[in-house]
Amino acid sequence: MSTYTELLYQIVFSTYRRERTMTKERRKELFQYIYEILENKNCHLYRLNGVEDHLHIVTHINPTISISSLVKDIKLASSYWIKTNKIFKNFNGWQEGYGAFTYSIKEKDRLIEYVKNQEQHHKKTIYKDELILLLKEHGVDYDEKYLD
Repeated sequence: MSTYTELLYQIVFSTYRRERTMTKERRKELFQYIYEILENKNCHLYRLNGVEDHLHIVTHINPTISISSLVKDIKLASSYWIKTNKIFKNFNGWQEGYGAFTYSIKEKDRLIEYVKNQEQHHKKTIYKDELILLLKEHGVDYDEKYLD
């Protein structure tokens, strides 16, 4: 018998100290690089987007990979790649932690649209408020001192 899964995640993390270093002109290069990381790990990317200070990744995660190792690999590899290729001036790396939230496959289209419209969304909402909303929506206990 084969193994069948649909492990739909939204992964969210920000730049170090939420520095607004990811310029729009070069973000697509970063997105392509992260897509390749996910492909190499047999994860299916549904949507990837972000703004100057954070990213959202909507992906199916291969069941042989832990979420923590996947995020670690994405952050380490992309940080090195950004710095080596001078993609974003003044980029100092990623924040230490991340948010990872699971969704029913029935919510996939809504989630993809939400991530697709990040630039519009962040004309009204800052990242910290968005993260708090996600934490509350998923019933995650948090300490606000770690959100700054």
